[in-house]
Amino acid sequence: MLLPLLILIGIFNIAPMFGIVLAFKTFNPSKGILGSPWAGLAHFQFVIQNPESLIILKNTLIIAAMKISAGLVAPILFALMLNEIRVRWFKRSVQTLVYLPHFLSWVILAGIFRDIFGLEGIINQSLGKLFQMEPIMFLGSNDWFRPILVLTDTWKEFGFGTIIYLAALTSINPALYEAADIDGASRWRKMRHITLPGIATTIVVLATLSLNGVLNAGFDQVFNMYNALVYDTGDIIDTYVYRMGLVSAQYEIATAIGLAKSIVSFILIAITYGLAYRFANYRIF
Repeated sequence: MLLPLLILIGIFNIAPMFGIVLAFKTFNPSKGILGSPWAGLAHFQFVIQNPESLIILKNTLIIAAMKISAGLVAPILFALMLNEIRVRWFKRSVQTLVYLPHFLSWVILAGIFRDIFGLEGIINQSLGKLFQMEPIMFLGSNDWFRPILVLTDTWKEFGFGTIIYLAALTSINPALYEAADIDGASRWRKMRHITLPGIATTIVVLATLSLNGVLNAGFDQVFNMYNALVYDTGDIIDTYVYRMGLVSAQYEIATAIGLAKSIVSFILIAITYGLAYRFANYRIF
């Protein structure tokens, strides 16, 4: 039964890894990968000495950190508010509505947000009518691009995180709330002393595991929403690899950057799983 699965993994996951050899070669299309001369670590040295690499790394870390922070806080707050609603049908309806954007691709959403934040979009029209402001090129501004990335990513994904926290809330013993009611505790005190401690382990696990994505700022979203005007603040490692490899045809440089990122990401994953096991006793197997 596992044979077809192993064949697919071998074809689509293991065999393509042969391409990492390009990071150590000076690629000549007429000679192929194996016939091209070796270049040693020259491509890695080029990447390290390239001033553009520091900008790309800085953009990636800043965008990823902003997304991780917002992606942790928003679901917790929304789950706590949703947990206070006693009308079951309304609670389930809201839960479903905020979960739906998780299934939409960034190809579709980017088109929608380009219209919303465009010069003639609803945001600029509203600002013009209410405050007589001149149209702002939101997606072409280095000041606005990162906040828009974080805002739209949080809107898309916070419903999925909310479900996880709502599931964690169901594990809290109802007797604790009944005892608090007898003692006359307010909703705020019950949330502070029962609810938050009850989901603290889930928060720690998700926060720790999210750290392994610090080098993944979201290729799909950035690629579909950015443009040349915001390269200074919006160009991340993945989009830079795309431009170097498929646009500029510098396959060796793109492979070297991708390989270095994969090695660092693997180390981060190992560290974060170690931290999750230490602080929350979380383990995969």
